[in-house]
Amino acid sequence: MGSITGSELLAKSLKAQGMDTLFYLMGGPMLETESACIKLGVRAIDSRHEQGAAMMAHAYSRLTRRPGVCMASSGPGTINMATGVANAFVDAAPLVAVGGTSPRVYFGMDAFQEVDQLSLYKPITKWATRILDAKRIPDVVATAFRQATSGRPGPVFLDLPGDVLGEVVEESSVPMPAHWRPAPRAHGDPAAISEAIALLSRAERPLIVAGSGVWWSDAGAALQAFVEAAGIPFYTTPLSRGSIPEDHDLAFLFARARAFSEADVVLNVGTRFNYVIQFGRPPRWAADVKVIQVDVDPTELGHNRPADVPIFGDARAVLSQLMAEAKGKLDKGRYRTWVERLKSIDAEKGLESEKAMSDDKVPIHPLRLCKEVRDFLRRDAILVVDGQEILNYGRQSIPTFTAGHRLNSGPFGCMGVGLPFGIGAKVACPDTQVVVLHGDGSYGINGTEIDTAVRHKIPVLVVISNNGGWTADPKQ
Repeated sequence: MGSITGSELLAKSLKAQGMDTLFYLMGGPMLETESACIKLGVRAIDSRHEQGAAMMAHAYSRLTRRPGVCMASSGPGTINMATGVANAFVDAAPLVAVGGTSPRVYFGMDAFQEVDQLSLYKPITKWATRILDAKRIPDVVATAFRQATSGRPGPVFLDLPGDVLGEVVEESSVPMPAHWRPAPRAHGDPAAISEAIALLSRAERPLIVAGSGVWWSDAGAALQAFVEAAGIPFYTTPLSRGSIPEDHDLAFLFARARAFSEADVVLNVGTRFNYVIQFGRPPRWAADVKVIQVDVDPTELGHNRPADVPIFGDARAVLSQLMAEAKGKLDKGRYRTWVERLKSIDAEKGLESEKAMSDDKVPIHPLRLCKEVRDFLRRDAILVVDGQEILNYGRQSIPTFTAGHRLNSGPFGCMGVGLPFGIGAKVACPDTQVVVLHGDGSYGINGTEIDTAVRHKIPVLVVISNNGGWTADPKQ
């Protein structure tokens, strides 16, 4: 085999774990690694800003359900990447971020671009480490992919000193670990499954809320099967929209507030009780609502509000268990009055929304722009929405019909993700229509990435809602 540098070994290790696309901004000490990746046949998308590279990798991971990989130079470059990594952390998306750093022999000597990058990244990643021996690179890279994808997904960070990357080792002396594989699906406790179905069988106004755990476990079909078998209305959080098409008979987008506040039992599958659903607390939810909570991360069970029936397990596995347990025990007719009530509210508010969206006044209302975008989109289009005002207006007015095909600023509220997300999504799904609906302010944050799209021939359509300032006032 001969000798190999740490840089070349890093490139081979990343490729061995399944990396086929690299999002990066070139710079030392990562130049040799980036060149080695290209020689190995990896598609290299160089961005205009390291933040954009991390966001592209994030979107790529969301669409492929595999860890995206981003890379940055030492010091300012790696720090620039941190915003995108932090967004992936809050979004619970698997990401492998690699940052170069000053040579280890100069640590503590005020070397060029020396800063404690590892300490910076530890609070915003699932796992972060520094590699101090080139021979450890393959093993640590394999561990990084496993960490990013095990349990609740999330980003990881590898810190690579320049002299480790330049270290020369005998390739035959360094074993290459096997490609990472997803862990087996964790099934829920059968007693808890029985208790959950018993609670739903006594409910009068049940509701299902599904989150990103449904997407990451590829549980859309299992969710839809259970919804239809049980006859229970459902809602999805932004990260799982489209898991069931939003024109489904049990989807009532415009009755969301009423459904949440009046439900007597909620089956929460794979979503956190965070601010997106107001922590599961009043006044958003009834004070006496009973909660069945399903999560692959046991630390989330009972977080922010008690769970009456906590179920630790993978979303797809647990939904299949619930489906089997529900046979002959749930009566869809029991919920008919509840379903008809939500259907009536949804229809009434939907008509009001359609009227507002069809208003011809000039300057046009953002809802009118949302209507034009909605009517233009293909049914399986990937829509990315980024901003403040336009995000709020687009939330209910533009439905999603395909799992994973709705991306936005997410629970971190990170503006500027739109165009990078669109690029990452198009790279992941080149044959799918990708449309980015941007606010003018959010577009300006990473607008230079339009150059990245042009240079790499990545056809993304960007629509900008210009309200003339940092404001949510549609009159501006």
